[in-house]
Amino acid sequence: MNVDGFSQHIEKLRSHVQRLLQSSTIKPNSQQEIITEVFEELHTVVEELLTASEELDVTRAAVEKERQRYQELFEFAPDGYLVTDTAGTIQEANRAAATLLCVRQKYLAGKLLIVFIAQQDRQFFSSQINNLQEFLNWEINVQPRRGTPFPVNIKASAVYDLQRKKVGWRWLLCDINERKKAQEMLHPAKDELEIRVAERTAELVKANQKLLTEIIERKQSESQLLHLAFHDALTGLPNRAEFMNSLRHAINYSKRHSDYLFAVLFIDLDRFKAINDSLGHLNGDQLLLTTASRLKVCVRSIDTAARLGGDEFTILLEGIQDVSDAITVAERIQQELALPFELDEQEVFITASIGIALSSTVNYEQPEELLRDADTAMYRAKVQGRARYELFNSDMYANTLAKLQLETDLRQAIERLEFEVYYQPIVSLTNGSILGFEALLRWEHPERGLLNPADFIPLAEETGLIFSIGNWVLYEACRQMQAWRVCHRSNLLEKISVNLSLKQFFQPDLIEQIRQILHSTGLDAGTLMLEVTENIIVENSDKATAALLQLREMGIELSIDDFGTGYSSLGRLYNFPISVLKIDRSFISPMGTNSKNVEIIEIIVTLADKLGVDVLAEGVETKEQLALLRKLNCEYGQGYFFSVPLNSSAAEALIMENPRW
Repeated sequence: MNVDGFSQHIEKLRSHVQRLLQSSTIKPNSQQEIITEVFEELHTVVEELLTASEELDVTRAAVEKERQRYQELFEFAPDGYLVTDTAGTIQEANRAAATLLCVRQKYLAGKLLIVFIAQQDRQFFSSQINNLQEFLNWEINVQPRRGTPFPVNIKASAVYDLQRKKVGWRWLLCDINERKKAQEMLHPAKDELEIRVAERTAELVKANQKLLTEIIERKQSESQLLHLAFHDALTGLPNRAEFMNSLRHAINYSKRHSDYLFAVLFIDLDRFKAINDSLGHLNGDQLLLTTASRLKVCVRSIDTAARLGGDEFTILLEGIQDVSDAITVAERIQQELALPFELDEQEVFITASIGIALSSTVNYEQPEELLRDADTAMYRAKVQGRARYELFNSDMYANTLAKLQLETDLRQAIERLEFEVYYQPIVSLTNGSILGFEALLRWEHPERGLLNPADFIPLAEETGLIFSIGNWVLYEACRQMQAWRVCHRSNLLEKISVNLSLKQFFQPDLIEQIRQILHSTGLDAGTLMLEVTENIIVENSDKATAALLQLREMGIELSIDDFGTGYSSLGRLYNFPISVLKIDRSFISPMGTNSKNVEIIEIIVTLADKLGVDVLAEGVETKEQLALLRKLNCEYGQGYFFSVPLNSSAAEALIMENPRW
């Protein structure tokens, strides 16, 4: 029970006793009862009073403990604490405050706080304290008893009594002198930092601008690369990849729309290589650029003109009515290309072979198929004389399939050893004996029987299979000739003649291949004669001369095959290390009926004699032809009159027979 409750209880008891005493109805014998009741109530109150006293002692002890705790906190706080009355007179101060103001703690009490405020800040302090309400926080300079003024941070709060009347102030003084000094020391660093931040910001802005420029340039580069990936670098036309994409879309569209018709034109410039080699690659590029410009003039905006590479161009004509639209474009292209080209201040004329493939010709599934057929038609135009166009048809398709099948068979023939070398004797017209043989390739096709070289050699050259086939023929001929020379020493076989195609001749490792074959077969180099055509002289005389000279240095003899049918220059012929000229059979066959042919042969023999080379006549078929050739002093002959081409067994039998003609 608290004090207020106890007082109320005593007052209540007093009132109760008075009411009992004043009651008129109190009986004499009841007074004793009333007194007893009062004393009992009084006893109860006294007990409660004792209990309250004990509780008050406990509370006082707790309050004293809390006061001591507060006093310790107050005394040992790191910052200065002051308590003043409302006038600013110091009533209490802790040790930190005394230390801060350089005054003993006991002397602070009773001093005005303003005495310790620096002179320059006293007026400000007075105005603040007069207007101070509940709480204030500001910075001000204090003046210690000894020393110079220094800044402190002041926090003030009001002190109230129990009636909530303001009776003074509590002050917290925090020394910020070191912080101020640190701030002042940091000002230059701050300024420098701001400068560096400004510089860095400028650098970042510059770097950002540079990065932005690089991003723009990169996007431009990506755009250019994307353009280059699908466009020809020289002409700017779509390239093969882009053309095939467009062609694939056209095929897919035609499958959804049965009445949709389109066509592909495959264009190859005639004689471009000759112009490029003679006028130089720069002029060749200019010719291609002008050609691209003229092709774009010939097509509509919905069509696609592309350059596949080299001098090959293609055009995709979309949404045409019929084949006449494609033919009209082809004729327009030929008219445009027929106009002169101005190259290096001179006029140049060029033509084009064009192949046309219609989407309706075959049920095309892939763009490569349609391009292949247009290419096939273009090559047909080349074969037919160039400077023209050809439409792809089912016959061409059948021929293409047959050609593909022949190529497959040809590759398998190499693996299955279906090739065989036949031998036709070369006869000395001086004594009528066999001088040697020409090796002639035959293919024992499993379905078509024995095939002559004319049936498959052009395809072998086109596909590159001629290299492996030619190498095998050369090895087999040398091996067989060496075997005969060992077994039939008395027959004096002197020469084995082997044909080299144009592609074979210009192999970079031809000389090494021949050297290895001669070494592995044991055949003497002087026994081998290699036959080349006049085209080798025409194609690349300098390179051909170097290769021929190397072969002659090895001891190998060389002959010009089908002489008189090509375009070789006599001046060039004189510079070539040739041993034999082979007169083409077209000059031999009409000898008996055409005196001019006899005169031509006589001129060739005379020319050969002047050049110091021998002459071999091909296609000797009659006794009369043989007699005329002997009369003209032709050294050697070859033809059906002597023998048809024989397999190795039959040729060996002929060697053993040792005939004379």
